[in-house]
Amino acid sequence: MATPQKLRCQVRNVIAHGGQVYTLELVPDVLPVPRFKPGQFFHLALDSYDPSAFWPESRVFSIASSPRERDKMRFTYSVRGRYTARMEQEIVTGRRVWVKMPYGEFFIDVSHPVVLFAGGTGITAFTAFLHDLIESPPHPVTVIYGARQKDLLVYRSVVDRCTQDLTGFQAFYFLEHLEHAAPNQIPGQISIDSIWQHVPDPLKSNFYISGPPAMLKGLSTQLRDMGVMGHCIHIDAWE
Repeated sequence: MATPQKLRCQVRNVIAHGGQVYTLELVPDVLPVPRFKPGQFFHLALDSYDPSAFWPESRVFSIASSPRERDKMRFTYSVRGRYTARMEQEIVTGRRVWVKMPYGEFFIDVSHPVVLFAGGTGITAFTAFLHDLIESPPHPVTVIYGARQKDLLVYRSVVDRCTQDLTGFQAFYFLEHLEHAAPNQIPGQISIDSIWQHVPDPLKSNFYISGPPAMLKGLSTQLRDMGVMGHCIHIDAWE
C-alpha cells in the first residue's frame, strides 16, 4: 500500500451542479499526483498545514478521477453539515487547500459478478474504477445509481460510456423526481425489489454500496433479506 503523502493543492475549477452539489478539480503544487487505487480516498483540509504541528481539521472524500490522471484529481461533494457548508462558502478557483492521500481499501473485485449501488455523490467511490474499465470485465457489472433529480447524476456520462462500450455492463438510474421515464430509469429511491430481477446471478454477486447512512443500512438489510451472505456486501461508509 502506498505511503500517504501531504500535498498543498490549488483549486483549478469549481463546478456547481445545483442542489448544493459541487465538483472540484485540484492540482498539487508538486506533480505528479501520488499513485492510488480506484476506491481510495483523501483527507481535505481548508486550513494551512504546519509540518511541525498536527494535521488540521479535515474531511474525507473519494477520489473521483482516474489513477491514470497524474496532473490533477477531482472529487464531488454535497453540502451536509458544518464543514461542507464552510467548503461551499470558502472554496473558489485559485484557493489553496491541503490533501493527505491515499487511504482506504474499498476495492472492487471483478472475479465475481459485481453490483454497485451509488446514492448521490456516493458514485465517486466507483468512478475511478469505471474510468479504468477499458476492456469488458470477465463477469457482469451492474450499476444502480440514484439521485434526487436528473441533473444530479453528475457522473452519468462515465456510466453511460461503460454501458455503450463494454459487454456485460448495464446501468439503472433511480430518480426521486422523474417526469418522463426511460427504459433504464426508475422513479423513487433505490430499492432491491425494483432491481432484483435485472441482476444476473444475484446470489453469486458481490454488492458494493456507497451513499448516505440511511441508504447503506436499508440496502444492506434488504440484501440480507434476499439471501445475500454478509461477506458479499461491501459498504463505503463515507459519512
